[in-house]
Amino acid sequence: MTARVGVVTFPGSLDDGDAARAVRIAGAEPVRLWHGDPGLHGVDAVVLPGGFSYGDYLRCGAIARFAPVMETIVDAARGGLPVLGICNGFQILCEAHLLPGALTRNQHLHFRNRDQILRIEAVGTAWTNAFQPGQEVLIPVKNGEGCYVADPATLDRLEAEGRVVARYLGGNPNGSQRDIAAITNEAGNVVGIMPHPEHAVEALTGPSLDGLGFFTSVLKHLVGAPA
Repeated sequence: MTARVGVVTFPGSLDDGDAARAVRIAGAEPVRLWHGDPGLHGVDAVVLPGGFSYGDYLRCGAIARFAPVMETIVDAARGGLPVLGICNGFQILCEAHLLPGALTRNQHLHFRNRDQILRIEAVGTAWTNAFQPGQEVLIPVKNGEGCYVADPATLDRLEAEGRVVARYLGGNPNGSQRDIAAITNEAGNVVGIMPHPEHAVEALTGPSLDGLGFFTSVLKHLVGAPA
């Protein structure tokens, strides 16, 4: 049976269509989810896409965190539902306290848009099991508030527990502490990543096909998950 992966659309989402296409290319059925509808419609996993949800008012992701669909997603994620937050989706996951820390304004105060090398460090998550430890991938980054910050104790805990999923190589585009580009929760089913894997799934448009592994990983995870 084909896996069904929900892609949420918030007011201001920009990359929901790209995320749905990446899900389809990976071999799953994308299911469009609306921010105002609390139902998940039987999906097996969820992607929170990039963009500027609710215009990024207050803080990025701060309003989206209270959307009806997010209340359901938070409960489901705590029960094991795989959830991937990309860029603005990463910000929403932090605001919803599914991931620790926060994403703040880039240290250089400029929007950064470029192809970025990452090193994959955690391959035991629902979204990275298709990679090899230490594998380097090329994925676009585009953000103005992508600087990951947390208190030293939280950063040390993420390091000690192997929850840093990916780091920036070849230059840190936003000043993120310890070059962190992606992290996971303790269970490994929730991942937040600032670069955009959904923009690296096709030879025609992407700098590589390296982003596809995030989406094929969750399909592999779902096959191995208990019924």
